[in-house]
Amino acid sequence: MTQQQLAELVHVSRQTINAIEQGKYVPSTVLALKIASVFEKKVDDVFQLEETDWE
Repeated sequence: MTQQQLAELVHVSRQTINAIEQGKYVPSTVLALKIASVFEKKVDDVFQLEETDWE
């Protein structure tokens, strides 16, 4: 699936998907749920906390 295809499915820009992939943008809870739903996964299967998120 391309970034553009995912973006269209969850109603955001391709640039938003790119920023999420690069770790430059943290999606809202709703957006994270939408992305996980597209892949039929749980949110924590798609997104994980990094060590730096605890600081």
